[in-house]
Amino acid sequence: MRTDRNHTRLDRVFARLDREPERPALAGMPRMSRHRMVLFGATLAFYVAIVWAVLITSWLVRLDWQVMFFRPYQQWPELHAFVDYYVVLGQRGPTAVMVAAWLGWRSWRQHTLRPLLALGVSLLLLNVTVGAAKYGMGRLGPHYATEIGSNEMWLGGDIFPSGHTANAVVTWGILAYLASTPRARRWLSALSAVTSLGVGLSTVYIGTHWLSDVVLGWAAGLLILLALPWFEPMIARTEDRVFDLRDRLRARRGRTAPAAGPVGRPVMLKPLTDRADPAPEPVSPGRPARPPVYLAPGPHTTRAERSPVTPAGSRRPPHPERHPRGTTSATRP
Repeated sequence: MRTDRNHTRLDRVFARLDREPERPALAGMPRMSRHRMVLFGATLAFYVAIVWAVLITSWLVRLDWQVMFFRPYQQWPELHAFVDYYVVLGQRGPTAVMVAAWLGWRSWRQHTLRPLLALGVSLLLLNVTVGAAKYGMGRLGPHYATEIGSNEMWLGGDIFPSGHTANAVVTWGILAYLASTPRARRWLSALSAVTSLGVGLSTVYIGTHWLSDVVLGWAAGLLILLALPWFEPMIARTEDRVFDLRDRLRARRGRTAPAAGPVGRPVMLKPLTDRADPAPEPVSPGRPARPPVYLAPGPHTTRAERSPVTPAGSRRPPHPERHPRGTTSATRP
C-alpha cells in the first residue's frame, strides 16, 4: 500500500523557491478602484494642507521650531548609534539595490517583468515629483536656519519634503503593492508604513529635517503608491514589447545557426574482401632509402673500433682519408 508523503513547512518553503513552470494566470494586479481613488484624493488634500500650513507660517512651523530647540539627539544620546544605522533604510542607493534584488528574483520565478518595471516607474515618479517639490520650494533645514520662527522657504534649500521618508515609503511599500495575497499586502503595508515613519523620525532626531518635512514626505510617497495602477497599462505594454524583442532575437539566432539534416536510415558498410590491395607506389630513385633502424643494442665495442658513419641525407660529404682513432695512418707527404 502506497502512502503519500506529508510535506513539512520546510518542504513548502523550498518549493516556493523553485521557478514556476509558467507565468501565473492571476498576478493580483491592483486597479484604480473607488476606494483607492478616495484614498488618493484624501492624501492629496493632506499634502496641499501641509504645504499651505508651512507657507503661512502656522502652528506647524512653530512646532517645527519647538522640536528643533528640544534637540532629541541631546535628550537621548544613547540612541544615536542605532539611529545612524536605521536611517540608511531611507537612502536611495542601498534600499533600491535590496528591493531590486528581491523583485528580480520574483520576476525570474514568475516569468514576468512587472515587478522590476513597477519599481522603475515608482522610482522615476519619486525623482520627478519629490525632486521638483524640493527645489521648487527651496526650504532650508534646521542646521541652516536663518531666522527663528520663520518657515525658511524660497532660500535655496532642498529638504521639503523629506526625501528619506518618501523613498522609504516607495521602496518598502512597493513590496506590499506587488504582494500576491491580500493578507500579505496588509502586513507589508503596515510594516512599510511603520518603517518609513521611523526613518522620518530618525532624521528629526539627528536634526537634518523639520517635523513637517517628514509628514509631507510620507504623504508624497503614499501618493506615488496610490497612483501606480494608472501606469499598469503602460507597464504591460512595455513588458510585451520586451518579450517580443526577445522572441525575435531568439528566432533570428535560430535561423543563422546551421540546420541539421534529416536523419535517415543507417548505411551498412561491407568489408573490402573481394578487392585486391593496390600496389605500393615505387620510391623515387633520386633519393636513397634510409636503412632500417634497430632499437635493440648490439655487442659493445670501444669508441676507437667504431667506424664513422655518415647519415643518409646529410649535407656533410664523406672523408675517405679519415681513419678511426687508435690506428696508424699513412705518413703525410
